[in-house]
Amino acid sequence: MTSTISHWINNKGYPGTSSATAPVTNPATGKVTGEVALANVEDARAVIDAAAAAFPAWRDTSLAKRVQILFAFRELLNARKGELAEIVTSEHGKVVSDALGEVSRGLEVVEFACGIPHLLKGGFTENASSKVDVFSIRQPLGPIGIISPFNFPAMVPMWFFPVAIAAGNTVVLKPSEKDPSAAIWMAELWAEAGLPAGVFNVLQGDKVAVDELLENKSVKSISFVGSTPIAQYVYSTGTANGKRVQALGGAKNHAIVLPDADLDLAADAMVNAGFGSAGERCMAISACVAVGDIADELVAKIAERAKTIVTGDGTRNSDMGPLVTQAHRDKVASYVDAGEADNATLVLDGRTVSPDGEDGGFWLGPTLIDNVTTDMSVYTDEIFGPVLAVLRVDTYDEALELINANPYGNGTAIFTNDGGAARRFQNEVEVGMIGINVPIPVPMAYYSFGGWKNSLFGDTHAHGMEGVHFFTRGKAVTSRWLDPSHGGLNLGFPQNA
Repeated sequence: MTSTISHWINNKGYPGTSSATAPVTNPATGKVTGEVALANVEDARAVIDAAAAAFPAWRDTSLAKRVQILFAFRELLNARKGELAEIVTSEHGKVVSDALGEVSRGLEVVEFACGIPHLLKGGFTENASSKVDVFSIRQPLGPIGIISPFNFPAMVPMWFFPVAIAAGNTVVLKPSEKDPSAAIWMAELWAEAGLPAGVFNVLQGDKVAVDELLENKSVKSISFVGSTPIAQYVYSTGTANGKRVQALGGAKNHAIVLPDADLDLAADAMVNAGFGSAGERCMAISACVAVGDIADELVAKIAERAKTIVTGDGTRNSDMGPLVTQAHRDKVASYVDAGEADNATLVLDGRTVSPDGEDGGFWLGPTLIDNVTTDMSVYTDEIFGPVLAVLRVDTYDEALELINANPYGNGTAIFTNDGGAARRFQNEVEVGMIGINVPIPVPMAYYSFGGWKNSLFGDTHAHGMEGVHFFTRGKAVTSRWLDPSHGGLNLGFPQNA
């Protein structure tokens, strides 16, 4: 018997009217562990309507009360984050320690949002004109939609909903149907923290649910993370329906290793950033660009380390877990096939891995491919798996040109002991997030997360002050209290004096 993972409305589960479901599997075993409800249009509208009905009261709730609830959520999440990490592992497959890191990074955004009274402060100018005051305020949008990906079922929603809720909005979260249980766990935690009914809602489903979020007039904004083709669709459809949209797309993250770099440090970083979470990270390093004559030594060091990685069940003493589904595992393996057919050098072949886990798991071990060129699919496509491609160039300028020519611009890194080279790189590279001797440059919550080029559609990144501004609208108020000296008719355009 498997459980049914339902929607969440008004602080309780909602089964919906649709009989359609999709299987949820444990990637380490291949076994179906649950069935997730797939919303029809009626179900989607019911969830959105709950958020719309709750908005006026939540908007008018004092900042002091909102922050009290946010702090309560923070304390509960911090005390029980291990529970959430285990749920993530059971449906995504990443090892528990990695899942705990995901939750902890999401918790940082909750903590950032606890400071919302300071972040929402407006400005005030007394006597801007004679006995006229001018001030600015920021107000919430209304019900907002979040469409989150499978690879971070806890952290990515937390990039958005803590700030949105703190600012006075209500939320409809549409998680991935591959790992939907984390969203329900967080919804239950919000209810326990005292969040009023209807402020945080979960809509399970597929394209039907997504399209209703994009088209429904009650939804005022959309926050999306996923592949570039879907991000383009979400952005164009959402904006065509009058919504604010921040749509974070795909990535092909490069790391440049200069000849003066500490190659042991660089090799460690390539392994950690390339194979952590089985490469299913939008900030994973998937292209290592070796500059000059260091490539042979660097590749050897990477291979030496990658061979020690234990691939297996995330609940055991493993370093790297399975991929999320069998279909995705096979798609990633097909890129290894293609790289081999294109005469790249297969240094380490993850297709032959012997995992510490059941035979039915979706296993693919760390894969290292050398002598990759920019016309190979193993380079051009976002693989989203444990495949690290090594490209060889002669100079820094060639490496920079290679990165800037790539259509993606999410994250990048440079490894060097030359401060001048690092400073030049951070200035010249056309990428949104940059690491200097840091392989996964995910910003802190009080900065903003987001890329350039085909890695972002819209002009607003996630969390930080950009998130605060995305989830609020500005008003400028010009105020003058009754003064007989300003009476009489004057049809001219107002002038300050």
